[in-house]
Amino acid sequence: MKYFPLFIFCLLLASGCRSLNGPMSSARSTPPAPRAEKIEKTLEQHGHVRIDPYYWIGDRKNPKVLKLLKAENKYTDKHMQDTEALQKKIFHEMKDRTRQDDSTVPYKKGNYFYYARYEKGRDYPIYARKKGSLKNKEEILIDVNKLARGHDYYRVASLRITPDEDTLAFAVDFKGNRVFTVFFKDLINDRIYKETIKDMGGNIQWAADSKHIFYNKIHPVTIRSYQIWRHEFGAGKNKDTKVFEEADETFDTYVSKSKDQKYLLIMSNQTLTSESQYLEADKPLGEWKIFDGRKRGVEYQIDHHHDRFYILTNFKAQNFRLMTAEAGKTSKRNWKDFIEPREGVLLDGFELFSDYVVALQRRGGQKEFLIKTKTGWKSHKMDFPDAAYDIDMGSNEDPNSNLFRYSYSSLATPESEFDYDLVRRKKELLKEEEVFGGFKKENYKVERLRIRARDGGSVPVSIVYRKDKFKKFKNPLLVYGYGSYGISIDPSFSPERVSLLDRGFVFAIAHIRGGQELGRPWYDAGKLLNKKNTFTDFIDVTEAMIRRGYSDPQKVFAMGGSAGGLLMGAVINMRPDLYHAVIADVPFVDVVTTMLDESIPLTTSEFDEWGNPKSKQYYDYILSYSPYDNVKPVGYPHLLIETGIHDSQVQYHEPTKWVAKLRDLKTDDHLLLLKVNLKAGHGGGSARDERYRETAFEYAFLVKTLDLP
Repeated sequence: MKYFPLFIFCLLLASGCRSLNGPMSSARSTPPAPRAEKIEKTLEQHGHVRIDPYYWIGDRKNPKVLKLLKAENKYTDKHMQDTEALQKKIFHEMKDRTRQDDSTVPYKKGNYFYYARYEKGRDYPIYARKKGSLKNKEEILIDVNKLARGHDYYRVASLRITPDEDTLAFAVDFKGNRVFTVFFKDLINDRIYKETIKDMGGNIQWAADSKHIFYNKIHPVTIRSYQIWRHEFGAGKNKDTKVFEEADETFDTYVSKSKDQKYLLIMSNQTLTSESQYLEADKPLGEWKIFDGRKRGVEYQIDHHHDRFYILTNFKAQNFRLMTAEAGKTSKRNWKDFIEPREGVLLDGFELFSDYVVALQRRGGQKEFLIKTKTGWKSHKMDFPDAAYDIDMGSNEDPNSNLFRYSYSSLATPESEFDYDLVRRKKELLKEEEVFGGFKKENYKVERLRIRARDGGSVPVSIVYRKDKFKKFKNPLLVYGYGSYGISIDPSFSPERVSLLDRGFVFAIAHIRGGQELGRPWYDAGKLLNKKNTFTDFIDVTEAMIRRGYSDPQKVFAMGGSAGGLLMGAVINMRPDLYHAVIADVPFVDVVTTMLDESIPLTTSEFDEWGNPKSKQYYDYILSYSPYDNVKPVGYPHLLIETGIHDSQVQYHEPTKWVAKLRDLKTDDHLLLLKVNLKAGHGGGSARDERYRETAFEYAFLVKTLDLP
């Protein structure tokens, strides 16, 4: 149910040509669609009865389930067989546009410069470092290409090097289900130890002694990160010690480290509330101290530098404020304002330096950096050129530096990395992402609109198109949305999207309620009993863009993933006539049943997002929009629905049941395809080329639908 990365789809000509390779067959000669067996399951809550004929699909041990999933894949492959040449063309177009032997900008930590690089023809990164100077010999930390051999899926997370810089710990997910194993490597002798930590959550931090490591343990059923353990490297796992257990099932817990490396931090978080503990990093066997006790509705996160804690919190500040406190005096009564709460400005993050604090904030839906001295009230902001853009803090590992590293991109500007001198107020471009194939950013137009929703709300929309391809009421339009968890979908650059824009496509991000683009009130207005605002905002944005001439009304597409897949399901139930084709990626669509089952991962931690349907008020409301429960006998758009067998966030059975019910009830003969990744989970494949192929498949699907009525 969590955030899914933003993918953009389709390659076609705005002038009226339907595809790149000529007309495509509708594949009407393919075998009949799979029909899932109906076995009625009675579900009753609050005296209300639901009959779910496809409930059995949730039993992954049933051999009929895998048989059904394979049948769906076979059916999808048959329908897409006539696009294989196009898929290959798109794949190579994307791959050739992107530099294949690229490297990240090195950052300095301790005595080394660290970076990651790709080699041409290889799917995974190589993590490396150089001691003292970038002119010195490279030392490879891990070559993921070698480690991933023989694995269908291999994702590395949380690379952590000991303070003495001699040992590397890294976590690996082998399925895409968020269950990790920690490995250790001797960097002096270039060998991986046999010692491992299994069945953990991918979160690790070393103590200052380079001997003890703290990690999060996951619940075997719910995959909730619920415990923090201490492991003594070299002593064996049977000597591991549990240092904290989060008893509240609505919370998750993680371990981190302060910017100055002085403290280890345990964070417990849920939707509305948080709590932190701290321990001096050089005393790993010591007692953890509560920073400030949890109070429902109060969120805070902490960092430390120069004998002072900094606290980002919503305490008496809906849009958050930055406060400070001394060690040993960390209760709220001792907190002091550093950046006060301001009307219409959301404080979203901060970075600590010797003499400065850099805050990331949102104003009017746009990100800003606010730079403030630690000793006075002097502050300034940085300006950015595009109408809609994305900025993020980079790798700022040295708290004693006056150089602030950040990244910038827009819907037309490739990602660029800068160092900004906080004293001189001068920026230096370190690297701009290379985009091949004749790309010139001045050929594209970026716009930012505010569209009035039906209840008077003003919804921001970020838009990009190629200037010389735009013709009013003629272009195809793809609208993307998410709108949940307070996650903001920022208008960043995608090199894959260039193929879309160069063929006359208009691309738009609808910054709908449920995100946090306009601050915490914008999020609150799209959750719980306000959730339907998310769906009506998306529809209102689409209709307004059609009226304003951004699209041919017959060439309107929509896409969303995960909670954005819920958005897609709800929208096509409400307005099945509005879109020509829709892609719903790992969609969260069986909302009532999932939120009633506390054994399913994420359920308990999300009661404050969706509501707990054990309360009749929330049961009735969720039932009124849950996509699976509201499928009806009408004509729907062409649909591509995707899932992963190992997905622990939105489990495979939700989209599979949804497809079965749609097939049973819908009255049209449009495409309805289910693509199941039998090797991965929520985020799709782990290899670089595999991700290109997945996107090429989706592009080809939308191209194909333009040949179909």
